[in-house]
Amino acid sequence: MRKSHPVRRAVLATAATVSGIVLLLSLKPASDPGAAEAAGGAAPPAAAQSPQGGAQPIGDGTVTGDAAQTQYGAVQVRLTVSGGKITKAEAVQAPKGGQSDQITSNAVPKLNQAAVTAQSADIDAVSGATYTSTGYKKSLQSALDKAKAAGSSQSSGAGSGSGSGQDAGGGGEAQARTVTGDAVKTQYGPVQVRITVAGGKIIKAEAVQTPKGGQSDQITSNAVPKLNQAAVAAGTADIDAVSGATYTSTGYKQSLQSALDRAGG
Repeated sequence: MRKSHPVRRAVLATAATVSGIVLLLSLKPASDPGAAEAAGGAAPPAAAQSPQGGAQPIGDGTVTGDAAQTQYGAVQVRLTVSGGKITKAEAVQAPKGGQSDQITSNAVPKLNQAAVTAQSADIDAVSGATYTSTGYKKSLQSALDKAKAAGSSQSSGAGSGSGSGQDAGGGGEAQARTVTGDAVKTQYGPVQVRITVAGGKIIKAEAVQTPKGGQSDQITSNAVPKLNQAAVAAGTADIDAVSGATYTSTGYKQSLQSALDRAGG
């Protein structure tokens, strides 16, 4: 009888151990988050995800994209943004000469309209103008990238309060800056514009280079003062050409836009 007691105790201990293991296994699924999710229960809290493609703000103003080279010439797009939306798109450069003139005149207005409608560079190519469409979309995307970068700067500036050292509306007059645009070559000579900017506005515009010699002197003396005045009044490069001075006006507007880009406007 005494020899049977240790065996009985061993059997009882083993049974108790097995019962304990079975009990633990039966409790585990209820505490396993993965099992609860598979069974249709509430999944464990996950890190919050921001909406995909969270829209980056687009800065207001006028911005010109990089010139995209194509087989038939450069394409360059300029955007006007207001209220965070594209309100105007235009091609400041497009293929010219021969059949390109007809293709450009047909395709560019459609691409401009598509850019405003889509509010992105995800637009369809115009049939028969594949190269122009591809260049347009590339330049449009670079303009959007620049506008978004400007929008980020505007957002961070707005959140920093008036302690940024800039005029917040009553803290004194903003410091004026003078910026010179690129020299733009025209058929009759280069045109280069210099502007003075204060408080985010053009307060002075002048042409530091203009076509000279012969009839160009008369055209320049008539057109440039009008272009200078128009630039200050508009505050952008979206100004009308002066009648009889098409080449000078085009060069002036391109140089003015490059000066605005450098000034951050």
